[in-house]
Amino acid sequence: MLLLMLLTRMASRGPVFYRQKRVGLDGKHFFIWKFRTMKVSAETQTHERYFQELMRNDCPMTKLDAYGDERLAPFGRILRASGLDELPQIFNVLCGEMSLVGPRPCTPNEFAHYEPWQRERVNGLPGLTGYWQINGKNKTTFNEMIVMDLSYLKNLSLFLDLKIMFKTFSAVAEQLVESRGRAQNNGRGDTLRAAPPILPTLVKSPRESLRPRTTILRLAKSASKL
Repeated sequence: MLLLMLLTRMASRGPVFYRQKRVGLDGKHFFIWKFRTMKVSAETQTHERYFQELMRNDCPMTKLDAYGDERLAPFGRILRASGLDELPQIFNVLCGEMSLVGPRPCTPNEFAHYEPWQRERVNGLPGLTGYWQINGKNKTTFNEMIVMDLSYLKNLSLFLDLKIMFKTFSAVAEQLVESRGRAQNNGRGDTLRAAPPILPTLVKSPRESLRPRTTILRLAKSASKL
C-alpha cells in the first residue's frame, strides 16, 4: 500500500486518498476511502448523469474509462482496472462499515433513484468484491446487478464468500487485459473516442436496450444454486 501511495503522489499533484459518501447497511451513510485516480480538478457530475442514464435505460454498465476519460490521472486507468484503487477500503472493513464480500456500496444520489425492491440491496454489509464483480460486472445491466446482489444476500454462506474471493483474482486479470486492449486501441485512434459530458448517443432507447425479463430470472436462479 505504501508503494501505491508513493505512485499516486508522484503521478499527479493533490491528495493521495479520495473520500466519498456511500450508502451502507440499512441505508446508513458512511465514507469510503480510495486511492485518487482522477485529476484534482475533475468534476463528478458527468459520471452521475451518465450512470443515471444507464439505470434509466437498463444498459450494460460500461465505465466511462472505456471511452478515454480525460479526467483520469496518470496510472489511474490501471489502478481502477485492477481494483487497487479500492485497497484502502480495508480500513472500512476493519471499522465494520464493510465486509470482504458483499454488494458494492452505491452513492446516495444513485440510491435516491432506486425502486423499493432494489433498496433491499442494502440489507447486508457492502463488500470489497461480490457476486456481481465476478459475473460480468461492466457487461451487465443495472437490474441484473441488483438481482445478483439480492440472490447473494439470500444465499449467504462462508463457502460462497470463499468462492467469490477466489474467482475475484481471475475477474481482475480479465479486466486488466480488456483495459490494456482499450488503451492500445485508443492510442492508435482506431475505435475509442473521448466521452462527451453525457452520453445519450451511446445509450439506446429503453425499448431497444431492456433485456428480457427471463434473462434476469435466469440470473437469479443460477445465483441461488451457488
